[in-house]
Amino acid sequence: MPEKKRSVVVYKKYFDEFFIRQRPKVRDKIIWTFGLIEQLAVVPETYLKHLEGTSGLYEIRVHQGSDIFRIFCFFDEGKIVVLMNGFQKKTPKTPKVELQLAEKLKAAYYEEKS
Repeated sequence: MPEKKRSVVVYKKYFDEFFIRQRPKVRDKIIWTFGLIEQLAVVPETYLKHLEGTSGLYEIRVHQGSDIFRIFCFFDEGKIVVLMNGFQKKTPKTPKVELQLAEKLKAAYYEEKS
């Protein structure tokens, strides 16, 4: 198995709560996407995209059939991808409430770490 380029970790319970509510095929696709993020030196924006206008937030992008899911994350120490909240995307714009939660969780993560 090739060496991991980065590690995916979960912060608090937000991602887990999102994950367990998904259908098995969606869960499989999420896990497959995490594998890509861990293995590829450069992850295509199709799967991991920086969110402009944020303080280093990214979204992991998962498509399963016609359903679209987003999982907010950020990088810690460059090699750790920290997962936060996830949601099913039903509109072209990312819901502000989800973005605000992600910003709040990221701040809490660094506060707890220091």
